[in-house]
Amino acid sequence: MANPLRKPEPEPQREPNIIGKPFRRVDGRAKVTGATRFADDLAFPRMCFARLVRSTVPHAIIVSIDFSEAEKVPGYLGALTGEEVPIPFGILPVSQDEHALCPDRVRFVGDPVVAVAAVTEDAAYEAALRVKIEYAPLPTISSVEEALATPEPRIHDYGDHGNIHKVVSMTFGEVEKGFAEADEIFEDVFFYEGNTHLPMEQHSAVAVPEDDDRVTLYSSTQTPHYVHRALSKVLELPASRIRVVACSNGGGFGGKSDPFNHEIVVAKLALKLGRPVKITLSREEVFYCHRGRHPVLMAVKTGIKKDGTITAQRLRTALDGGAYGSYGVASTYYTGALQTVTYKLPAYEFQGVRAFTNKPPCGPKRGHGTPQPRFGFEVHLDKIAVALGKNPADLRLGMLAEPDTVTANWLKIGSMGLRQCIEAVVAGSGFRERWGQLPEGRGLGLACGSYLCGAGLPIYWNHMPQSGVMLKLDRSGGVAVFCGESEIGQGSDSILAAVVAEVLGVALGDIRLCVADTDLTPVDLGSYSSRVTLMVGNAALQAAERARELIAQAVSQQLEVPQSRLVFAERRVFDAEEPDKGLTFQDAVIATEARFGTLATTGSYIPPRSPGRYRGAGVGPSPAYSYTASVVEVEVDPLTGLWNPVHVWIAHDVGKSLNPVLVLGQVEGSVYMGLGEVMMEEQAFRRLPRHLSNALVHKHPSILEYKSPTFLDMPPVTTYLIEDPDPQGPFGAKEVGQGPLLPIMPAVANAIWDAVGVRVDQVPIHPHMVLRALEAKTKGHEPRFGPKRFPDVDFGENLIVPTPEQGGDGKAINDYKETLRAGMRSASGTMMSREEALKKKKLGALTT
Repeated sequence: MANPLRKPEPEPQREPNIIGKPFRRVDGRAKVTGATRFADDLAFPRMCFARLVRSTVPHAIIVSIDFSEAEKVPGYLGALTGEEVPIPFGILPVSQDEHALCPDRVRFVGDPVVAVAAVTEDAAYEAALRVKIEYAPLPTISSVEEALATPEPRIHDYGDHGNIHKVVSMTFGEVEKGFAEADEIFEDVFFYEGNTHLPMEQHSAVAVPEDDDRVTLYSSTQTPHYVHRALSKVLELPASRIRVVACSNGGGFGGKSDPFNHEIVVAKLALKLGRPVKITLSREEVFYCHRGRHPVLMAVKTGIKKDGTITAQRLRTALDGGAYGSYGVASTYYTGALQTVTYKLPAYEFQGVRAFTNKPPCGPKRGHGTPQPRFGFEVHLDKIAVALGKNPADLRLGMLAEPDTVTANWLKIGSMGLRQCIEAVVAGSGFRERWGQLPEGRGLGLACGSYLCGAGLPIYWNHMPQSGVMLKLDRSGGVAVFCGESEIGQGSDSILAAVVAEVLGVALGDIRLCVADTDLTPVDLGSYSSRVTLMVGNAALQAAERARELIAQAVSQQLEVPQSRLVFAERRVFDAEEPDKGLTFQDAVIATEARFGTLATTGSYIPPRSPGRYRGAGVGPSPAYSYTASVVEVEVDPLTGLWNPVHVWIAHDVGKSLNPVLVLGQVEGSVYMGLGEVMMEEQAFRRLPRHLSNALVHKHPSILEYKSPTFLDMPPVTTYLIEDPDPQGPFGAKEVGQGPLLPIMPAVANAIWDAVGVRVDQVPIHPHMVLRALEAKTKGHEPRFGPKRFPDVDFGENLIVPTPEQGGDGKAINDYKETLRAGMRSASGTMMSREEALKKKKLGALTT
């Protein structure tokens, strides 16, 4: 039998049939007709319903729980308390600090304490209302400043110290020397308020018990693999007895990336009661689940030469993390990691702190830790451009990071299309001619951004693939594709199907998908960090190429045609020189199965290793980085402070558009979300009066009160897709899910400056802030609204890391070049193993 792992022979060049062209989503018809089944649509025989009883106080000891009244509700089946699920869990191995139900203490208003089950949803709701819980209050911490000043009592008994979860302090290169060499030093303080995801679908989960202590969980999750891991730990069951199926997801944006209390609760209740259990959170409960954008206070100090060259930068960030760890350690690092991949920073210092507070926990929301510092950096650069008398576009174009370089903090930049992005939006908007020249009340703002195309390392570090794909080729001509990826609305199912169909030359209708099922599909780590297109795409590409290689061998023998002349297209396998000479794809599969037996192939993806070797280097590396530039035009009423976006021009370096329509949808969705964050969205909190318990509660726990843009708030959007294929991506593709969000918020702030000459250095930008800055301007004060100072934080001793420009750790670069794992490519773009890659590199035949 032929070796299915051998390198496929190159197919003759042909025009792509699917890739790069608009095509209908494979789940489109089901979505628009209502046929798609979300978690809350599922029903099973004897299914009952669960409700969570949540804390009404922000910080307290649980004194007693009384079920006597709840038990009187008709249809009441039973309850669950924290004593029955005592094992903690969490998404990161360093933050296993949550419980399915609080066993002894609550840490925010909304923390789940009890679960009750009943035969109907109404009965469960009524029983939950009748559960009586007595609390002994503890002091409430409401801000980073309070956390710094209140080491006791601790919200958690772990963390760097007191109520500080994480402290990060790193210096790359000679920062003080860089400041000394600067012609001018610029310093600013910024604040970015937290906000939440607001998905259309609330969280929902259904657990179905089976024989022999088995349970299947259907959930609206972005990370079925990590939910599976958490269930195994908390339920104390072997992973083989737990099955997790990620249902079609009605919006996630990061908010469904954690394992959640309710998922574990229904699984435990299903095992306890011996019947299926469903829970669907109310909209208010989704606000208390949160895991949204961290509120971040930032201080930026930058040394600049008169020609606009940056000599050094120091960034300090303070994150309000809420009550639990979630992705917080990673989020803290992310607030500093990606500052270096857009502009040249020869010397860079980053110091970050994340505090625990008695609020719903923060975590990953679209952009995961990067929109906040990007807002600060891009507004900071705009101020520098004004002070130096430079056009903001020219300032940025003069300091761009270079492609195929290593940054000061040891991130490897591959392709870099930011220059083309800036030039596209500047030309489209007339920025050079119109900036600073529009009538009072009208202005233009420019900003840029960059984002990951998948994280370089998995959450639990190991040497296994981050994504796997398996194909089964059927005698009918169909292809079944198995993959653990989660479709959360971004179109990942369509991209998975398109990659396989393109390589095998079949139609999208010939592909049958089985995704996000831990029993049936290979592991994929989830839909987060914009990893799916690149990582799943590469795994699918490898699996499809291996299948094509097997079919080519069989068809080549049957037709007596060299494999190198075979073309896979239009559901046929034929001779490139004699197109009439060939087989239908179905007949080709039959011939191959007759020769080799049942046809199934696999593909997997492991990212190339990062050159960074310091503690913390695991956050920030990516196989590739996407880039975005945007110009926003606004109109501002100086009498009221009201402002509105008039037009948005945005250009995104996507590498290669696998489906331009999907890419445009993702870009414009980012514009919408960005405008929401800068105009109105905020997850803010207030204290109740002392006679009402002095609790710290959410200001807006409903869609009625939590404001987000409507169609009437959306301006025209002009989108430019910049294609500079990256060799790390499938067919050259890079991410588009999160990067286009980043420049919108600072571009608006910069446009308001151009319109009325005032700065609002925080998000969201409310009309009263513009008015306050205008009042300060008329009084001759600084025309600015925003935070005044950064809190005093003891960051401890810096980790000093030499930069590549200093020589640094020469061995690290050599290691990087010599130990790239799976993900290395031959000149033809074919995936190969590490051993193959190293062998070919020695022969000089490898391009990376």
